[in-house]
Amino acid sequence: MSDQGLGASVARKEDRRFLLGKGRYTDDVTLPNQSYAVFVRSPHANAAIRSIDARQALAAPGVLAVLTGEDAAADDLGGIPCGWTITSKDGSKMVAPPHPALVKGKARHTGDPVAMVIAETRAQAKDAAQLVEVDYDPQPAVAHLNAAVANGAPQVWDEAPGNVCFDWHLGDAAATDAEFAKAERVVAIDLTNNRVAPNAIEPRAANGYYDDVEDRYTLYTTSQNPHLTRLLLAAYTLKVPEQKLRVVAPDVGGGFGSKIFHYAEELLVLWASKKVGHPVKWTSDRSEAFLSDAHGRDHVTHAELALTADGKFRALSVRTLANMGAYLSTFAPAIPTYLHATLLSGPYVIPAIYAEVKAIFTHTVPVDAVRGAGRPEATYLLERLVDKAARELGIDRVEIRRKNLIQPDQFPYQTPVALQYDVGDYPATLDMALQAIDYGKFAERKAESEQRGKLRGFGISTYIEACGIAPSALVGALGAGAGLYEAATVRVHPTGSVTVFTGSHSHGQGHETTFAQLVNERLGIPIENIEIVHGDTDRIPFGMGTYGSRSAAVGGSAIYKAVDKIVDKGKKIAAHLLEANVADVEFEDGKYRVAGTDREKTFGEVAFTAYVPHNYPIDTVEPGLEDSAFYDPKNFTFPGGCHLVEVEVDPETGVVEVVDVAIADDVGVIINPMIVDGQAHGGLAHGIGQALLEECVYDTEGQLLSGSFMSYTMPRAADLPSFKVGNHVTACTHNPTGIKGVGEVGAIGVPPAVINAVLDALAPLGVTHLDMPATPEKVWRAIQAAQGGAA
Repeated sequence: MSDQGLGASVARKEDRRFLLGKGRYTDDVTLPNQSYAVFVRSPHANAAIRSIDARQALAAPGVLAVLTGEDAAADDLGGIPCGWTITSKDGSKMVAPPHPALVKGKARHTGDPVAMVIAETRAQAKDAAQLVEVDYDPQPAVAHLNAAVANGAPQVWDEAPGNVCFDWHLGDAAATDAEFAKAERVVAIDLTNNRVAPNAIEPRAANGYYDDVEDRYTLYTTSQNPHLTRLLLAAYTLKVPEQKLRVVAPDVGGGFGSKIFHYAEELLVLWASKKVGHPVKWTSDRSEAFLSDAHGRDHVTHAELALTADGKFRALSVRTLANMGAYLSTFAPAIPTYLHATLLSGPYVIPAIYAEVKAIFTHTVPVDAVRGAGRPEATYLLERLVDKAARELGIDRVEIRRKNLIQPDQFPYQTPVALQYDVGDYPATLDMALQAIDYGKFAERKAESEQRGKLRGFGISTYIEACGIAPSALVGALGAGAGLYEAATVRVHPTGSVTVFTGSHSHGQGHETTFAQLVNERLGIPIENIEIVHGDTDRIPFGMGTYGSRSAAVGGSAIYKAVDKIVDKGKKIAAHLLEANVADVEFEDGKYRVAGTDREKTFGEVAFTAYVPHNYPIDTVEPGLEDSAFYDPKNFTFPGGCHLVEVEVDPETGVVEVVDVAIADDVGVIINPMIVDGQAHGGLAHGIGQALLEECVYDTEGQLLSGSFMSYTMPRAADLPSFKVGNHVTACTHNPTGIKGVGEVGAIGVPPAVINAVLDALAPLGVTHLDMPATPEKVWRAIQAAQGGAA
């Protein structure tokens, strides 16, 4: 192993510029004659727009334009498209209503953009936005799932009766019913998976510039997926040829899924730039982000598990209502369907599974992918249900899981819900986590907590996720509007240094380090001599960006394939220089060597020869040393593992403290252990935040009550213990690197472990159910209700 290659905890290359405050984010990009945009957003969740009077705003200092939906329609701006189509179980296509960039005639959620004010400074634009007079006609709204499907509920879209976008199913209903009919025990649960906001540290921003000389647009944007944004702008929204569009995603301060999508603001700053003759920049503030960034989760589910008397799983039935919000975001329909229901088998042998998902429109912000994207929802319901089954059957919660885990010799394992897992060792990660948390001494720790007046609980979650969604042909058949491969170009310079152009994008993952380590592993070049270029559609090959923990498994595999082509070409050059047959030339540790001899050429010597071809096999090999590769995976990758949590609950106040967390993950081959641990830590913080603190709360009129950090609680360092993180490696069998992915595992595995731990602590008081987040008030009320007090 190289000291900078696979398995080396190399310090992140990119951190120098961030620690020095030299990162370059979208809001840092200020162009000549820069102007600024501020949006007028609807204060109502459902309102007709009678009129918009912008005369005072237009007369305000520095104002260049006030644009409305009428202007957008006059210029034939396209609506924001949805990139995934779902077919309902009756064969009908989902309802896909229009999603205007600026609403015309009606606003359908609080925060819907009604007008765009452009001025010479942001302060001028903000002041002028207050002067735009909009005459609204507020109408009844619906924000919550059960209310949205009730008889007589306000309709978000006339073309979606009952507010149903689609009614989808997966699995064999007859086989599942047959298993339930002969089941010795059936356990049921009703759950809500709370709506969350992504809250990346950098709010979204977009800066658009139209060059009238070149007749070309440039967009700087906080995107996880710049080529997809360019594609959607070209094909659907701005409607100009792709060569007339450049999209640049510079340094991006986190995304968690929320920056995958094409947003209206990206289109509008480009359109406005052409109209006003200035670059137009928009930067969200945090309150605006709560009203305009896609939210995540928001499911209401009823699930039933059929078991034998001794606790063997026989069948699972799941019925879910999934909130889509007022419009369909880019990948929204895929989240509760193909990224959720397909994971309902978890790491278990469950012979029959049937799932129904109804996607529902409400007068709320659109819902799409947030870290984990469907996988956390599936894991949460399954692990809560398994815990309840253990309690009702009187079986130890660890042992009921151990009894039902897929065993290592059962791989590849075909689930009843479409997926085939290629490899794993779930008993190993279970045992590793139990050892790390010292499970055998839990009773002693529980007794010690009781002496201090605290209730201690133990929670467990054994999980699996699917990463690197693929292959393109399959997802296309399932409704995806784009391919899901990745691309890379590797350019070797004459002196032997390397530049890698990748279609993946980094927004905190450390790609400039880990991708360089992949190249180092193969070529032996110091990572200091390897540059990673991403985020600029004028420079990088067409790729699909970063989400779903795909970058290393899919983007890294494309790089690996391109490097292999470089090595193979180098063998031909080296064979010529060494006067040997190509078949006799080996490449190892950065040197080409004739097998069985000491005759060799360094990689740098071969690279120089490729660009200065004085002694060169010119008849059979082209000069230069550069190659590209596309990688379209054959299957998902399947990280998995076990997450264990211990909590203490104060029964007097309902305050929950997470006192210990031990996890054992299998994320495949590990490039950089330090970065993997960091990703796990971040995911755990994210998951604990959802379990205990975070929730987007709407009132019955569709007003967002948790629209700032005064009312939306984020986890802080003081809320978290030191994490015990371990890894057990089984290498992915179908990609060249063996990597599975790590970015989402913490957010997937830990939320049910936290809630299971809280319920374990509260079990002596008679509390049997809690929905996330387990806030002090909610826990206290549950205790009071169980004890017969006033809740």
